[in-house]
Amino acid sequence: MADLFEQNAFALADELIAGRALSKEEFTVLIRAERELSEEKSSELRKKLSERALELKNMHYGNAVYIRGLIEISNYCKNNCLYCGIRRSNPTTERYRLSKDDILSCCKDGYALGFRTFVMQGGEDPYFTPELIARIVREIKQNYPDCAVTLSLGEHTREVYAFWREAGADRYLLRHETANEEHYNKLHPAEMKFKARMECLKNLRELGYQVGCGMMIGAPFQTYETLADDLVFIRDFRPHMVGIGPFIPAHDTPFANEKAGTLDQTLFILSIVRILLPEALLPSTTALGTIHPRGRELGVLAGGNVCMPNLSPVAVRSKYALYDNKICTGDEAAQCKNCLAGRMRSIGHEVVTARGDSKLTEQK
Repeated sequence: MADLFEQNAFALADELIAGRALSKEEFTVLIRAERELSEEKSSELRKKLSERALELKNMHYGNAVYIRGLIEISNYCKNNCLYCGIRRSNPTTERYRLSKDDILSCCKDGYALGFRTFVMQGGEDPYFTPELIARIVREIKQNYPDCAVTLSLGEHTREVYAFWREAGADRYLLRHETANEEHYNKLHPAEMKFKARMECLKNLRELGYQVGCGMMIGAPFQTYETLADDLVFIRDFRPHMVGIGPFIPAHDTPFANEKAGTLDQTLFILSIVRILLPEALLPSTTALGTIHPRGRELGVLAGGNVCMPNLSPVAVRSKYALYDNKICTGDEAAQCKNCLAGRMRSIGHEVVTARGDSKLTEQK
């Protein structure tokens, strides 16, 4: 019986590589196999998929790793997501928010270093009204017309997303967190609704953004089946970007004592997503670098092609603590970029400062 399970898993991997659309049940078998086969066979399965993922990444993007300048504008948040270190009920979070001038200064420094995409990320902070965000976006685009602006500011109405799109925002990152409603409800307070998150993603796509979604691997209550739901959703939604990183607990949250997600499973899912969406942009996340000294390099070798060095002022970096022990909180932007460039060269890749738009530009 064990031999049959193993044979079935490797056969499904071959079919995935060949381009067949797997069912939720088949994805579940593949995910289960990576966890439950012997270490030798699990490693062989991961290697098979990562080699194909790297091949597809190289086919569409070569050895380029695109960098985005991350600006963490505020750690105030009105939400109370159970896993998040900046949830509104966390009593030990030292709150901050950047001013418009602070943000523009980060962009000025980043542009001089070669960054051509700026990512404004923050909690859902009511201080940053739609009008204020629009003013900042307009000014960035006026100052740096050759740059892309990405927003990652949570859930808003379709009208607000349209307003920011008209102001010049190019991309929007909104992790779906899980494509299973029951699982979503276990990760979020009752006032946050799964259907609202999915409606936001639909609206963003219809408004012409390059849209990113994503999830944490190893999140509390995640199962093989819920991960399979994620893969089916990602395949069918066809986002331009997918952020996949391990769950890492944050202190003073309800999940502070939960186990972190594993490197191997995160890389495995990253490779599957690259095979599902060969032209998508896939970050090799800071969270990967947090759980393993070479996590970001391994993420690129598993199919990733984006990294996001931090342009935020060093004085506030450690305060934007979505999870514990985040790396690179004390480095200047130039140090981050140069360190990353050296790391990527060590695995035969090159940091690229172009806008790096997704090649997955149309629904197929």
